[in-house]
Amino acid sequence: MKIKGLRWWVIALIAIATIINYIDRQSIGVLWPDIAEDLFPESSNDERKEIFATISVVFMFAYAFGQAIFGKILDWVGTRIGFAISIGVWSIATALHALAQGVLSFGFFRTILGIAEAGNWPGAAKANAEWFPTEERAFAQGLFNSGAAIGGIIAIPAIAFMTVYFSWQMIFVIVGILGLLWLIPWLILVKAPPKNHPWISDEERNYILTGQKNQDIDNDGTPDEGYNPDTSKLLKHKQSWGVIIASAAIDPIWWLFVVWIPIYLNEVYGMDVKTIGIYGWVPYVGAMLGAWFGGLFAQNRLKAGWTVDKTRKIIITIGCLIMLPSLLAMANPGGPTGAVLIMALILFGFQTAIGNVQTLPSDFFGGKTIGTLSGIAGMAAKLTAAALIYLVPWLTSGGNYTPAFVIGATMAIIALASIWLLCGKIEPLNENKLN
Repeated sequence: MKIKGLRWWVIALIAIATIINYIDRQSIGVLWPDIAEDLFPESSNDERKEIFATISVVFMFAYAFGQAIFGKILDWVGTRIGFAISIGVWSIATALHALAQGVLSFGFFRTILGIAEAGNWPGAAKANAEWFPTEERAFAQGLFNSGAAIGGIIAIPAIAFMTVYFSWQMIFVIVGILGLLWLIPWLILVKAPPKNHPWISDEERNYILTGQKNQDIDNDGTPDEGYNPDTSKLLKHKQSWGVIIASAAIDPIWWLFVVWIPIYLNEVYGMDVKTIGIYGWVPYVGAMLGAWFGGLFAQNRLKAGWTVDKTRKIIITIGCLIMLPSLLAMANPGGPTGAVLIMALILFGFQTAIGNVQTLPSDFFGGKTIGTLSGIAGMAAKLTAAALIYLVPWLTSGGNYTPAFVIGATMAIIALASIWLLCGKIEPLNENKLN
């Protein structure tokens, strides 16, 4: 049996996994007003915000730790098994949130969730490198990145709707079951990488492998494994640090909104869970469109003859320049409609840039190193995001979020500088390019 366009089925499954991932992690933010009222009835709004920040920071530290772990796991056991471990564990952890009774138990379950969910992004980057030629990678990256946005679009109104019929505890159980169901098609469809998969056509296999330019380092016209240094050599390349710093600078912008959109709408505009469901999904529409735009634009330019270097740098620059004034505009967004529309523009810019940032490991290195570099960059990104999340209650005391948005704008500038100053020419590396 042969399946036409098998690589697109694989990336579709990864996009669905990413949707589930974001439904899982968004649940606590959307449900927090109800959870706080149930478990912390004597606490003030600022105290509840500090409790939420503490739980979120615990998740982010676990997520950062998990990025490094799963980067290695994916390089060791492969994409198929690594992904199955990740989503299986995080789905069970989500369901266990129903048993939480306070900060300690929430922190424990969020720790398990964070470690397991971390496998999604290095796994997606590794699968992208395995299943797609260079010119299609940014578009494929945009497709599964849009899963994060679609997850936000679906999660906020869906969870708000479910609160009409279910307790917050039961909602966590329902969301956890979704991930376990995903495992069935994944284990059936993704039997092996494209080189050995029994269901891929010879034409598609040849198209994928010959299009992976970073795997022909010796320029003999035959795809090879590319440059796969060990971790110590990997970190001697300034390009690796360009990827790590860019990720660490840009990622907190996303998390600033993912974690705090429901709380922001509740605190600044007095919205309850159901009203948050009406407004809170709008920013993720911008994110979804940005993911598609960044990927399609990169694919179009590469096919038009632009180099990988020019394509990645120009599109990342466009994304950062969209975010910069929009973040500053959040200082005075007007009413809730204006606020969520500006947020949508910010997340559009973020997703335009991030898909191309996340393809950089596969632009520089061979397949056996991509998971490791993606994991290290992801860990750095989550640590800086955790720091910003931790500071938000202090920065926004009394409901003024302007300082947090100014920090976000600064991070966009740092990300842009790291791409242009550290990454150098974006092309396949070899052992002699230690610069």
